[in-house]
Amino acid sequence: MTMVMGRMFILSIVVGGSFAGCAKEEKPPARPEMTQRQRDSAIGESKLPGAAGVRGALRAADSAQARQNQLDSLEN
Repeated sequence: MTMVMGRMFILSIVVGGSFAGCAKEEKPPARPEMTQRQRDSAIGESKLPGAAGVRGALRAADSAQARQNQLDSLEN
């Protein structure tokens, strides 16, 4: 019985150690995550191809939001 208990003890240490090694370590992000609007704005300000189109889309979205805000204020 002692030999079986010894093997079980060793097996439990090996299995427990393997699970402990797999534990995911929580790391804080290197920098805060940007919102979609912030990412689009950064692309629009760059000299990448298509940046002008991104700027235009952001302007259109801003205009639409401003119109919606005006309509909402009229309803109240």
